[in-house]
Amino acid sequence: MTLFEPATGTVDLQPTVRVTNLVLHAWLEEELQKKLAALPPAIPVTDPEANRGQWATWQEGLSVRFTLPEQLPALRALLVWDNLAGHKTAAIVLWLCAHGIMPLYTPLGGSWLNMAESIQRILKRRALAGQHPESGQQLGGWLQAVASHWNQHPTPFVWGGARQQRRTRCRERQRHRLGGSGACVQQLPPPDNGSFHGK
Repeated sequence: MTLFEPATGTVDLQPTVRVTNLVLHAWLEEELQKKLAALPPAIPVTDPEANRGQWATWQEGLSVRFTLPEQLPALRALLVWDNLAGHKTAAIVLWLCAHGIMPLYTPLGGSWLNMAESIQRILKRRALAGQHPESGQQLGGWLQAVASHWNQHPTPFVWGGARQQRRTRCRERQRHRLGGSGACVQQLPPPDNGSFHGK
């Protein structure tokens, strides 16, 4: 089970044999309460309509929306997770909303939008590098050790960060503008052997 905070780069990880909703939701609630306790105190809601509008803004453009509860505290955090039925049970959605957390679900087939998937791949690669665990317990210990080491010097995740900028620069180097226009070619035309002049 993984809870990742992109802005700080920190990750909370809990190996488990089975990830039932009961196990996941209990762990998630505990971890989220710790995260909320570290945030500045919640601002009291003085304008319920404006507060509801702030929550509703995060549902704009979604094809499937859940009904926001009647009573809403100030919005304090966003939780992005996969579009699984267990993540949409009334009990967990109401608990999240009651604590000022807006759940946002990745589209079906869009788990790559969940940055927890990215950090899991990084930690798994590091934990298994050149090793072959003999048990699930051993693997869980390795993953926790790697996550603990990661958190000593975490790397914040940013959409469109350094990697995307490198790819953009690479693409730009492979395109050549024609005559200062917006048109581009992938390869420069071969140099002329002859000489032509015109006026």
